[in-house]
Amino acid sequence: MTTALIIGGGVAGPVAAMALQKAGIEPRVFEAYDKSAEGIGANLVLAVNGRSALLELGITTALDAGFDIPYNRYFMGSGRRLSKVANGKQLDDGTVSRAVKRGDLYGALRDEALRRDIHVEFGMRFIGAENTADGVVARFENGTEVHGDLLIGADGLHSTVRTIIDPNAPKPRYGRLINTGGYARDISVPGEPGTEFMYLGKRCFFCYIHHPNGEIWWYAAPSWPNEPSREELASITREDWRAHLCELFAKDNTPAVDIIKATPEIWAPWPINDLPTVPRWSNGRMLLIGDSVHAVSPTAGQGASMAIEDSLVLGKCLRDIPDIPEAMATFERIRRPRVEKVVSFGRRAGDLLIVGSQARRRARDLLMPLFFKRIALNEAAALSWVYDHRIPWDEPISPQPAPA
Repeated sequence: MTTALIIGGGVAGPVAAMALQKAGIEPRVFEAYDKSAEGIGANLVLAVNGRSALLELGITTALDAGFDIPYNRYFMGSGRRLSKVANGKQLDDGTVSRAVKRGDLYGALRDEALRRDIHVEFGMRFIGAENTADGVVARFENGTEVHGDLLIGADGLHSTVRTIIDPNAPKPRYGRLINTGGYARDISVPGEPGTEFMYLGKRCFFCYIHHPNGEIWWYAAPSWPNEPSREELASITREDWRAHLCELFAKDNTPAVDIIKATPEIWAPWPINDLPTVPRWSNGRMLLIGDSVHAVSPTAGQGASMAIEDSLVLGKCLRDIPDIPEAMATFERIRRPRVEKVVSFGRRAGDLLIVGSQARRRARDLLMPLFFKRIALNEAAALSWVYDHRIPWDEPISPQPAPA
């Protein structure tokens, strides 16, 4: 049986393992940490296209710890309502986009992979790999070497596999925003469950959602012109950070300040990055998927969905195309146009949140109502290319020729 070595145990790694197993390939997952991202505080909303891909693989319980978010509402910082937009068209069975903590999602995907008897090893920090005459060998920090028929890099934004495939591969691109958030308790704010409330504030973007248990999940994206170092962000105490956020939202007509004050622990901030175009996705029998090759800004709400879609398409390619390098090349030709378009979409969405100056902000405030009115006139056409993408497992894949 063909053996695939998968580096990374976040979203892309376990889902790719399950797709490859379904295709008749033996997957082996290697995760650097002792456990698969346990305790990560941040959350995400998995869009319906990502959920559809999970269902194609029979993964039905990974989001049990989450809750449905079928709608988004947009407001100006003044409180002026802009638009209500469906968070993707629901599937035929009623499935819609769903919010979940990252740690819960990672843990559920890991547990499902283990339930399917997929080999998963933790504490295996990957340091190198090379192609051999009949496959690939992966090396780990503890001195272990593992041989396989192919190697899949699912090791995220700062991928080691990416630099092995191409030492000149591009670095992540900073989006001039940082991200933070938390979980507020014992507070009542306007709105209903099942909706993300998004505010384009005078000095910062803010979003919150109601959890069925009464918590308020929120995040903020302050503008930050130059990418901060890890040390610079670490030097800001949690209470100084809380005070700074409250100051950013002090002049807005939103619940942001009350929510921030009701949050016991605010997440340490991190930069928002993306990865627009990676020239080389593969080298011999090594291939990149997910954030390692096309990281999407969280402003697109598509990072996890793109990784899941990748995994499904890769499984189909390796199932239907016996030659591994040819299957990898076909995977890239199918996926590159879509993922690069989604990365561009996320970049444009992030640019709308940047408050570089009050003159820029005033121009944005004049244009945004027109922008949302245009979306409201033809909402389905405006966003269907993102959310309505479907990948039927049973539909065969043929090798795609290289562009002339």
